[in-house]
Amino acid sequence: MPFIPRHPVRIQPLLGHRSRDRLILSARALRSRSADFGKVSRLGAISRMARHFISHEIAGLSVRLEIAGPNGLLLREERITDKEGYVLFDVTFSRPWDLPDRPVWETASLHWTGTARPQRVDAHILAPGSDSRIAVISDIDDTIIETGLTGGLRGFARNWDRVFAQMPGDRVAVPGADAFFGQLSGGVLEPGEKRARECIPATRRPFFYVSSSPWNLFSYLVAFQRAKGLPLGPLKLRDWGLNRETFGSNSHGAHKDAAIDEVLGMYPAMRFALIGDDTQGDLPAFAGAVERFPGRIAAVFLRKVSESEFSPAEVAAQAAIEAAGVPLWLGETYVEGRDFLDTVGFTPGGETEQIVKAVEKVDTGAEPIAGDPGGP
Repeated sequence: MPFIPRHPVRIQPLLGHRSRDRLILSARALRSRSADFGKVSRLGAISRMARHFISHEIAGLSVRLEIAGPNGLLLREERITDKEGYVLFDVTFSRPWDLPDRPVWETASLHWTGTARPQRVDAHILAPGSDSRIAVISDIDDTIIETGLTGGLRGFARNWDRVFAQMPGDRVAVPGADAFFGQLSGGVLEPGEKRARECIPATRRPFFYVSSSPWNLFSYLVAFQRAKGLPLGPLKLRDWGLNRETFGSNSHGAHKDAAIDEVLGMYPAMRFALIGDDTQGDLPAFAGAVERFPGRIAAVFLRKVSESEFSPAEVAAQAAIEAAGVPLWLGETYVEGRDFLDTVGFTPGGETEQIVKAVEKVDTGAEPIAGDPGGP
């Protein structure tokens, strides 16, 4: 209809990551405006958020990924968007592509044809440093951003305006998350001479985020992280649908298990600190990772949000983590966690030993956790 605006096709790149042997980058083809999270009225905020969920996806679009190096083109791959507009570049390199010494966000480009003209957009890919020994995998909801959704459907109904009527800068971060995550990240690295135009600052320890939130919220969550000074990293979100895969009782755990496995599988030389909360089955998911990847989990940090006692599955998960000798911190605030990190001198250059010492000194109300999972 002539009075309905027809927006041009655009590609929304997500944050990718790579190892020496493999690259993962997703994007989505949409017919919509670019995300705008500036200050607006309450009604304007609801309207903008609605656009993130009521999206016009473009299926069957050819998208080309190119990565250029100082001596020419390093990589060129072409894929077709699926029925939801998604395109996934999961590329195994024909020969190893060495990682930089320190973590860095590399720039790639995505190309497509829209309105009869070639188009392109930059995409960003995290390359953990070859010297990186520890990385972090963190949950999002109630781990870095307050949702208030701990009361099931009733809680969701009471807090719908927090989810749908607030811009990223207006949302409330979990108290102390910025300082705690900043200290755990080891700080932002100064860009090298060849990286002076870096668009995303890299942290000393790479971060990855895993959440059951929908991909529609990608831009929103990145804007929130930027606004609150949190480390940026690839987000492993989900495509929501009206099906059991989205709302089934096991959907959260299955998604987190798969995402954690993918990240740990790509970086066998690194160990990981896992951060989450007690609202969406993080503890059993983390215990599963401890079991599947012996010696690879450096520590588990769990923020206690719910007033309920641990379920039998969570009690068993806690016991399994402790039995494996993996340090486990259970606390209500990151201020407490940061105090413990300060106490033991958790320095930007430190690695596993400092995390282990910090967690072992936390008073969780249980017996002290024994055993060092090993050096970096």
